[in-house]
Amino acid sequence: MRHRKRIAWGMWLFCSAIPGLVAQSNPYSSAANPYYGSVQSVPYTPETRQLSLDDAIRMGIENNLALTLARESQKAAEAQTAQTLNVLLPNISVNGGTGIHQFNLQAQGFRPGLLSSFAALVPSSEAVNFPFIVKVDITQGQANLSQTLFNWAGWDLYQAAKASARSAYYNAQSSRGLVVLHVGTAYLQVLADQAQLDYAKSLLRSSETLLYHAVEEHKAGTAANLDELRARVQYQTQQQSVTAAENRLEKDEIALKREIGMDPRQKIQLTEASPFSELDVISIEEAKREAYASRQDYQSLLQQLRFAEMERKAATHERFPTLSFNGNYGVTGISGGPYHGTFAAVASLNIPVFQEAKFRGDRDLTEAQLSSIRSQLADLRNKIDQQLRDSLLDLQSTADLVRVARSNVDLATTALQQTMDRFQAGVDDSLPVVDAQATLAQAQAQYVDSVRQFNLAKLGLARNLGIIDTQYKAYLQGGAPAGIKRP
Repeated sequence: MRHRKRIAWGMWLFCSAIPGLVAQSNPYSSAANPYYGSVQSVPYTPETRQLSLDDAIRMGIENNLALTLARESQKAAEAQTAQTLNVLLPNISVNGGTGIHQFNLQAQGFRPGLLSSFAALVPSSEAVNFPFIVKVDITQGQANLSQTLFNWAGWDLYQAAKASARSAYYNAQSSRGLVVLHVGTAYLQVLADQAQLDYAKSLLRSSETLLYHAVEEHKAGTAANLDELRARVQYQTQQQSVTAAENRLEKDEIALKREIGMDPRQKIQLTEASPFSELDVISIEEAKREAYASRQDYQSLLQQLRFAEMERKAATHERFPTLSFNGNYGVTGISGGPYHGTFAAVASLNIPVFQEAKFRGDRDLTEAQLSSIRSQLADLRNKIDQQLRDSLLDLQSTADLVRVARSNVDLATTALQQTMDRFQAGVDDSLPVVDAQATLAQAQAQYVDSVRQFNLAKLGLARNLGIIDTQYKAYLQGGAPAGIKRP
């Protein structure tokens, strides 16, 4: 019966460590989220590369796939603005050519009977053989000018295109902030993994010491075989924990290198320590003022609203007449012969008539678009308020969790030391030591995770304020961030 209990107890300890060792596919795929991908690989070097948080974020901004795509979208919007402006600018073209032209005079209405009318010019002897199909070698050159003098709807569309380009710029800046958030999160995760690995190795050394004393006492006959069995199972379980921690660390390092465009074979060493520092609390109203002024997604939506307003004006101004000018000047003549100048100057006034259905359709379409963006803007204001309140609550709660977790680690460390002393003195068996080690391992894991959550909460607040790309370091280091304006 006792043997069965020992086997069941050992199997329970072994199986409890298995979930951490199961290999799972990486959920961070650039196919689903471009922020987990990169477009340029930093060259591989055989030596270990020192990587600071600033270096990681800089490489992420340079190579991250999502930000690269956002920059290309910005270029496309700026190109569209240039195309729209070209409609309002003067257009000058020059053309010239020489060629042989064949004319059928009879097809032009010149009949043989008309030659008698030109008897003084065409003698009768030549009239008989007069050719009615003639060929002429003509050379001409011409410069053309066209200019839209008045097109109110076109000007509105150009202003709308400019607003669209500014919206694309703010979208790119918003993507930049998300890149900083993703890279910072990945960097902090690797730091947490390193801390977990260090704790696991420390507990492994403690388990090794426990196993050594259990074996020696069993040999001396002062301890039962059960104590040695417990210590050996605990030691092997802790070995599995170290292996699992090493595996998590390597996978999260690969994910970090993937986001910043670094070769996955590159060995890296993070130079930052896992930071913990208090952050001055700000009021919700102060945070909202900062967010409205700094958040790129809010500014982008304001530009989209401007775009819709200008398109609405353009739909109204379609009814207005447009005035344009077309002109040309050139020379024309028979090749090799005399040339003479030619020119034309034409002003056109176009007044749209019988297009009321189109005008009303354009107006209704732009009004629907404008109403939709206004609704999105109102929703975004409420969303900003919610996100900021959530961030402030997360910041306070995670700070409290860190303090409690730190106290639990200190208490569990003291408890383990005392139980080790009692075991080595022969006062107690190894079971309390195993329990104390498990308690300390849990307390250490909770502390590392709470510090990570606290730092992520600070980065999340900076992101929701719209200043993460410039103030991330100040938020992680605590104090009064420079991005917050005190009254």
